[in-house]
Amino acid sequence: MKFQSLRGMQDIFQSDSKKWHQLRQAYQLVLNRYGIGEVQNPILENLNLFVRTVGDSSDIVNKELYSFQDRNGDFIALRPEGTAGFIRSIIEKKIEHESHKAYYAGPMFRYERPQKGRFRQFHQLGVEYVGFPEGDADLEIISIVADLLEELGISQKAVIHINHLGSSEVKQQYCNVLKEFLMDYKDSLSEIDQKRLESNPLRVLDSKDESAQDILALQEVPRYEEFLTEEHLQLLNDINDTFQERVDISIDHKLVRGLDYYTGLVFEVLSNELGAQDSFIGGGRYDNLILELGGKEQSAIGFAVGLDRLLTLFEPSNEDRKKIIFINLAGSNRHHAYKIASNIRALSKKVTVESILTDASLKSQLRKANKLGGDFVLIIGDDEITSGNFIWKDLNEGTQEIVTLEQLTGKITHL
Repeated sequence: MKFQSLRGMQDIFQSDSKKWHQLRQAYQLVLNRYGIGEVQNPILENLNLFVRTVGDSSDIVNKELYSFQDRNGDFIALRPEGTAGFIRSIIEKKIEHESHKAYYAGPMFRYERPQKGRFRQFHQLGVEYVGFPEGDADLEIISIVADLLEELGISQKAVIHINHLGSSEVKQQYCNVLKEFLMDYKDSLSEIDQKRLESNPLRVLDSKDESAQDILALQEVPRYEEFLTEEHLQLLNDINDTFQERVDISIDHKLVRGLDYYTGLVFEVLSNELGAQDSFIGGGRYDNLILELGGKEQSAIGFAVGLDRLLTLFEPSNEDRKKIIFINLAGSNRHHAYKIASNIRALSKKVTVESILTDASLKSQLRKANKLGGDFVLIIGDDEITSGNFIWKDLNEGTQEIVTLEQLTGKITHL
């Protein structure tokens, strides 16, 4: 029997890993500039944690959770996002009253229909600021996003959409008015949107259904911005004024985000180069979540980056790293040849020394060296070990020379 990967799960091989490595280096460089430290939380959590935080009206809870009952009878879920687990951890450690600037990265799981840029096991980078009220922290969060886009060289491919959901009271007031308006059109809505209308009317604003879009395009539909205070609107204008020269900013009052815990600022980063799944960064403020989970009342804001989608936009730079292919032709002295190769690796962090671990002919190993993308070949046999002179081939120039160990050391250190 041949086994295959589960639907929506992907294998990442060496060729892709190099791109992932550069992506990690880029975002870690940006986050280090802001003094943001890494945290690691479990992949498995109590099922009710996500029901409480994400919201029982969300698609994540209703259709997408990977959940099961373990041998102890507890209901467990694979994490569909990272905020809930992080907040659970700081409450459990009784440090939620402190300020935190944290990030995490790793796999998340949602039972979605796989398509381009959407997997059932996907990778997310999350950034969380806890203990910072609305104002400067919101500007810094958007600054981090802008820096990420610039560091990755994709600022010209992206637009940051921003909105403000107001306070919990404003959000509820608007929900009541929106629901009253949409009830007149309930029969025209899809079955899913009718359920959303009852559980969380804001979710209808996020609907991709054509009938909902037609209704929301009507002139008389309640406008969210009419319910916001001057302070709420001013924050959006401040963000736009601060960052519009670095990245495209769009104030979008239909943006509500899909998770129930958001209040205050919400935002998404979109790219038309991603097709239908055009959102790859999303976040916002969640000032009530910590209190709802049993912690102390505390301000918080954060965002998540869909790394799989981001990877399709990111063009990695060519690494300025030389590759030396080591061919060991020695017989009884093979371990001496490997010692030389090991010493060479220690000479420079800019050099890769890859061994061809085979007893194939020299001709075959040279073909392999070209296939591996080597820049140089170092050949060491019994005669070379005895004489202290080694064969050095430059595959790019097509030249070959005999070098002493001292000369070889000089070549490596100057690559």
